[in-house]
Amino acid sequence: MVNFHKVLISTAIVFCLGFAVWSGVAYADTGNGWALASAIGFGIATLVLVLYLKNLSRFLGT
Repeated sequence: MVNFHKVLISTAIVFCLGFAVWSGVAYADTGNGWALASAIGFGIATLVLVLYLKNLSRFLGT
C-alpha cells in the first residue's frame, strides 16, 4: 500500500511541476496575474509534495 501511495504522490508532483511551468510560461507571454499566482502556488505545492515523499516513512510511522 505504501508503494501505491508513493506512485500517487509522484504523479501529483509531476502534475504540479508541469502546471507550474505552464503557468509560468503563460505569465511570461501575457503578464496575467492569475497565471503568476498559479505558477507560484503550484510551485509551492510541488516543493511540499517532494518533501512529503522524501519523508514519507516518518509521516507514516514506519
